[in-house]
Amino acid sequence: MIIGYVAYLILAVVVVIFLSAAIRILREYERGVVFTLGRFTGVKGPGLIILVPFVQQMVRVDLRVVVRDVPPQDVISRDNVSVKVNAVLYFRIVDPERAVIQVEDFMAATNQLAQTTLRSVLGKHELDEMLSERDRLNSDIQEILDLRTDAWGIKVSNVEIKDVDLNENMIRAIAKQAEAERLRRAKVINADGEQQAAAKLVEAGKMLAQEPQAMQLRYFEALHDIAGERSSTVVFPVPMDIISHFMGKSDKAK
Repeated sequence: MIIGYVAYLILAVVVVIFLSAAIRILREYERGVVFTLGRFTGVKGPGLIILVPFVQQMVRVDLRVVVRDVPPQDVISRDNVSVKVNAVLYFRIVDPERAVIQVEDFMAATNQLAQTTLRSVLGKHELDEMLSERDRLNSDIQEILDLRTDAWGIKVSNVEIKDVDLNENMIRAIAKQAEAERLRRAKVINADGEQQAAAKLVEAGKMLAQEPQAMQLRYFEALHDIAGERSSTVVFPVPMDIISHFMGKSDKAK
């Protein structure tokens, strides 16, 4: 009788072990790459998966988007400026079979490829482009990575450059350059203003020269403005034609 109970117990243990080795449950975002005696036999999931114990093995693959931080990379720009650049990489597996069979560790491989591609792409651009055209650089890096990881069944959806770190000397040089640029713009704007003012004065002079009475009115307006300031000194403008008249008489007297 005792031997019968022991036999039933052993059988129950064997059944439990068999079921635990045969039954797999995959979540909605998981897939199972199944190998039968070492050979690939298919991709299964999600849901309940039944395997033949000791004959079939399964590798779980997560299909969700993976976010990886690309470590800071030393990059020398095309204009010979040394900077440190780091980025964020977004990718996901679209073909579990290739992700498991074609590459040993797709996570490490993608991360290393992202580092080398980041250095390669940014090294072809100048510092100003790194600082002002990040969207275009992100797109270029993403396209290159997506093309190279396609053989691994991986889709690179986005790459974002986070920081571009400069040394103190370069920061001071950029600040001086920006200050010089602002001064140049200020001088150009001032010169344009002087040029426009001179053109308007020439135009006004031509109009006033056509009507001598208009010049007299300008004289009176100037005197009115001076009188309104309560100044003890009054400067009275003398018409140029009067001065030229006296200058002509003096020349004749000689």
